[in-house]
Order: sequence, then structure tokens, then C-alpha cells
Amino acid sequence: FYVRPNAAHGPAPTILYGYGGFENSLNPWYWSSVGRTWLPKGGAYAGANIRGGGEFGPPWHEAALKTNRQRAYDDFIAVADDMIARGLTSPDRLGIMGGSNGGLLVGAVAMQRPELFKAVVCQVPLLDMIRYMEIGAGASWEGEYGNPDDPVERAAILGYSPYQNLHPWAHYPNIFFVTATSDDRVTPVHARKMAALMEAQGHDYLFYYNIYFVHSSAANNSQHSYMLALTYTYFAQELGLGE
Repeated sequence: FYVRPNAAHGPAPTILYGYGGFENSLNPWYWSSVGRTWLPKGGAYAGANIRGGGEFGPPWHEAALKTNRQRAYDDFIAVADDMIARGLTSPDRLGIMGGSNGGLLVGAVAMQRPELFKAVVCQVPLLDMIRYMEIGAGASWEGEYGNPDDPVERAAILGYSPYQNLHPWAHYPNIFFVTATSDDRVTPVHARKMAALMEAQGHDYLFYYNIYFVHSSAANNSQHSYMLALTYTYFAQELGLGE
């Protein structure tokens, strides 16, 4: 689904959101932070119903399990390509956002098609998928991602794992990593490792380390508002909102 102001013309600063995992459905809903801060200033918003989610029942989820995980990323990239082809946005006005499994999603596609996106908000992500089962609660997700100790599944994981696909010669968006000390599901290790490797390779990035967040929520409304302000300020600056 896609929302933009009626008065918008030409490629608009656009946030594309996705998740695509664990049979979770990304259904249309009203997101007040988008409706009250992003759309009124001329921005657009899109949600991608990609394989791995639950929008079209169990087969939709099962289509992107384990060795077929790349299908979720192909779907997300296809949505971005389609919006650009229609003239709804452009690579210099397209930002992507996802958290947890969605953080893995945006991390993976940013490595695979860095020229397609100007901004990336990567929240509480999984990024080192070769070692994910050794980090935090990772072992409980084997049914979703597969086992890196299995040669066939390892090859598939190596194909998309963001940490293993970061290269010093590539040009990436200025990725904004968000992680939390109190995350009880996806520990900060993934984001820390990725940021350290990006720095070692000479890539720019932003990193926010929240001591008040748990995995998917803030400790209070003040912290939630602060995080929203950081996120939309970043998107506005990177995508030229209001220009």
C-alpha cells in the first residue's frame, strides 16, 4: 500500500517499510507519526507485503523460509524498482526502514542494491547471520532462517547476510543504526559489529544506542517521541523533504 499527499507531483521523498518474516502481516494501518509529521510536508509512505509475511496465508510465509530467504529481499527490491519506474519516487528520494527481522531486511537490500536507496533506518537488527544462532535468542529462529552449520543452508545465508556482504569498494547509503541495551531478543551485538566493520572499511553511518528501549518499544512516551524525532529528521535531511 502507498500513501502520498493529493497535491504531490513527481518523485516524492518516500519511506518504504517492510518486515517479511515469521508470518507477521503488514496490513494497512494509520501511523500517526507519518500522518502528522511526514505526509503534511509532502512526503510519501509505502508498506511492502513481501513473501515471508502472513498477508496471504501460510504459503506466503513458507515461500521465503530458510534457503528461500532471498525471495523476501527480491520482493522488497521489486517494490522499490516499481515505485521508481512509475515516477512516484527516485533513488535519491527513497528511504527504507525496518526493525528486528525488518532490520535484517533493510540491511540485506542495502548491501545488494545500495544505489537504489538514499536513506536506511536499520532498527534492532540481525546482521551477522552466519553467527546469529550464537547470539542472544538466535537459536530459536532456526526454523525461519535455517542453520549455518548445514552446508546448503549456510550457502543461502552467506548470499544475503549483511555483515558478510559489506565491501570496502562499494558506496552505501548513510545507514542509521538503532539498537538498545535492554533488548531481550536481538542484542546490540549485531548492530555494533556492523558499525565497526563499516568504520574499518571507511563507510559513513549513524548509530544511536538507546539505554531505555527494549526490543520493540520505548520505556515511556518521552523516549518514544525522541526516537521518532531522530528518525524523521534523518529521513527529512537525507531525502530532501520540503525542498
